[in-house]
Amino acid sequence: MAPRGSAQPSVAVLDYGSGNVRSAVRAVERAGAEVTLTADPAVAAEADGLLVPGVGAYAACMAGLSSVDGERLIERRLIANRPVLGICVGMQILFAEGIEHGVRTAGCGEWPGTVERLQAPIVPHMGWNTVEAPEDSVMFAGLADERFYFVHSYGVRSWEITPGGPVKQPEVTWTDYEGDRFVSAVENGPLWATQFHPEKSGDAGRRLLENWIATL
Repeated sequence: MAPRGSAQPSVAVLDYGSGNVRSAVRAVERAGAEVTLTADPAVAAEADGLLVPGVGAYAACMAGLSSVDGERLIERRLIANRPVLGICVGMQILFAEGIEHGVRTAGCGEWPGTVERLQAPIVPHMGWNTVEAPEDSVMFAGLADERFYFVHSYGVRSWEITPGGPVKQPEVTWTDYEGDRFVSAVENGPLWATQFHPEKSGDAGRRLLENWIATL
């Protein structure tokens, strides 16, 4: 919960050795939240929102996440319907597994799917690109036709959850890069994630973070 007497929601940025955390902290602060950078699961559990960043290798990020009991932290927050936002590899580790250089690493398993190398002529995918968001997306409200900043060589290239049934399905956003198509964002109840970096995406990224903070 937000601290008593504070008009701003509280966000914990999980510091598990993945790097790139300071820019995420500054971006979320600019978007209107009180931010704590922490490796303490108890502190992260109490915040209104949890941001899970991530850069580098999938296996290294999973090892770092496990070192701070991050998988259990994420699962417990989601069971309690408490918001979590994953960014870049922080999104990728939410899927079932990642394959890098022939090494298969188990992920958090919040969604089925495999993180694999992009099948584009030039990798990594680095720079600004558009997204194909669902019309009723809360994450991308007010962001039609905006561009976001990507830096990655791997992604989820197929969505394996079958539509239908009594449970509301995740809202899946796609991006095309040099003829290859991959998942660039997911909204799934309290669990949101982006393959791109909102903290590096200027005004568009700030608006997206504001949209997330408004749900806390």
